Amino acid sequence: MTEPQSTPQEFPTYRVQDFLPSFLLGWGIGALITFGVRALADVLLTTPCEGRTVLALIVPLLLGPGGLAFTAVNWRHASRAALGLGLVVASLMPALFVGARDISKLRGSGCAGGYVVIAPAGQESISSLTLRVGESRELTGRIGGFNEQNYPGKFKLSGQGSAADIVVTLPKTAVRAGEVFPLTITAQPGSGINTYTAGIQATILKGGRTVSADGALEINVRPAEVK
Repeated sequence: MTEPQSTPQEFPTYRVQDFLPSFLLGWGIGALITFGVRALADVLLTTPCEGRTVLALIVPLLLGPGGLAFTAVNWRHASRAALGLGLVVASLMPALFVGARDISKLRGSGCAGGYVVIAPAGQESISSLTLRVGESRELTGRIGGFNEQNYPGKFKLSGQGSAADIVVTLPKTAVRAGEVFPLTITAQPGSGINTYTAGIQATILKGGRTVSADGALEINVRPAEVK
């Protein structure tokens, strides 16, 4: 006897009248979860920083993969698959959009940490710099990750090299958030041919705690030019 051949499964046909209502329902459920979790978190989270980054990311991370998995399991059922796709779209809008906006606000308030951008004047930021022995280079710095609205005072600046021969000079000792300030890095005469680090730190006191922004630059010291 010959075994009956199994017929291949055909891809299901999705009709708009079946697909669209379930899709909109899935999107609505995802949006409701997004704003419901945010409302609950506003009640439970008593600090402006702690737990906020997790809150911004957890909903899109759950809705996206969860919606895709639900769609994959129910791909032969149009209405269920549409429901899963609605959840996936909700993971992007509004969940991911709102989460990205919240993270941006966290950076502006200093909850996500601050940083110092170091760059040649009028150019893009750099992470390393090559100096010859005895050479100096004028650069600029800018405090990022904070805004003046939430931090209206001035940040105290300090700079130091990883070795005594690497000197960081700061003409200004206090600047506001976002303000561009000059700085000079010098490889002193007699510096060893090596790789060093120059660091810039900006600190401010707010709410009884010290908040800081840091920046670092790799300094590659090369032999002086022979004239």
